[in-house]
Formats: sequence, structure tokens, C-alpha cells
Amino acid sequence: MQNDFIESARKQFEYYKLLGDKTMQQLSDEQLFWNYNEESNSIATIVKHLWGNMLSRWTDFLTTDGEKESRNRDAEFINDATTRQEVFEQWEEGWACLFQALDALSSDDLTRIIYIRNQGHTVTEAIHRQLAHYPYHVGQIVFIGKMLATQWASLSVPRGKSSDFNQEKFSQPKLRVHFTDEILKKT
Repeated sequence: MQNDFIESARKQFEYYKLLGDKTMQQLSDEQLFWNYNEESNSIATIVKHLWGNMLSRWTDFLTTDGEKESRNRDAEFINDATTRQEVFEQWEEGWACLFQALDALSSDDLTRIIYIRNQGHTVTEAIHRQLAHYPYHVGQIVFIGKMLATQWASLSVPRGKSSDFNQEKFSQPKLRVHFTDEILKKT
């Protein structure tokens, strides 16, 4: 049953990565670097922050504090990437670090205590912490993307299609699946 948790968490992380992927694919290079004002972050800056957080939290996840001494969190909010490729390299590297750490976990690890800024968390709690943090920022990426895209391709049930979507779902027998299974299989 506890391996179900790791699998479920991985699927949810994959789902949020996919939302970010699909958003950024709809934007021009210039739009990735756009910010509303001096206090707001561009998508590129949000990606840099996620990248820094993921590398810090998930590198040597079980053996070192999740806030690495080498991390410079403040610098994550100063965007120095200049190309789409740099943004996507950070995006992919951060997620790869997370997935590698998750894939190495066993159900026995879930109750182990790890530390983030010297605060003890079970591995389960640490995963939940990041499952709250990363979707928060992916939501910002999607929101900015929807504002900037000249023609937006919906990432979920398109407007005006909820009834059709529900009708299709309720026409099928009840079954036990993770909500992301169908979405992730399409990619």
C-alpha cells in the first residue's frame, strides 16, 4: 500500500510537469522572459527557482539536509538565462533529479526522518511539502502562459465541454485508476 503512495506522488509530479511543458510549448521565446512588473517573476525565473529548489531538496535526499549550503535561493529570482534552451535545460534537470530520488525510494523509506533547514520531516511529509510547492509555481506558469498565448490550447477540460466530458466518463463502468493515468498515457 505504501508503494502506492510513491507511485501516486510520482504521477502527480509528472502531471504538473506536463502542465508546465504544455504551457511553455505554447509560448514564444520572448514570452518565457516576460514579467508583469519589477516585483513579479517571469516563467524563466519561476523555472530557475523550481530548478534550484529541486536540486537542493532531492540531491542526496535521504542523507543530507534539503536546503543545501551550496544553494543560493535569492539568486534564483534573478534570471540570468537568456535562451529558451537554457530555461528548458533547467526545467528538465530539476525534474530529473526529483524523479531519480523518488524512483530510488522504497516503502520502508517513507517513515524515515529527513531534514529541510534542520526541521525533521518524514519522507512522506517531505514529498507532500513539495507536492504543495511545485504545483503552486506550475499554476503561476500556467496563469502567465494563458495571459500571453495568442491562441491557448486547454490543458484540461475545455470551456463549454464539461458536460460532454462528464457524459463520456459516466458512460464507462466504475474502475480504480489514478486521475492522471489517462492524461499521462497520451504523452
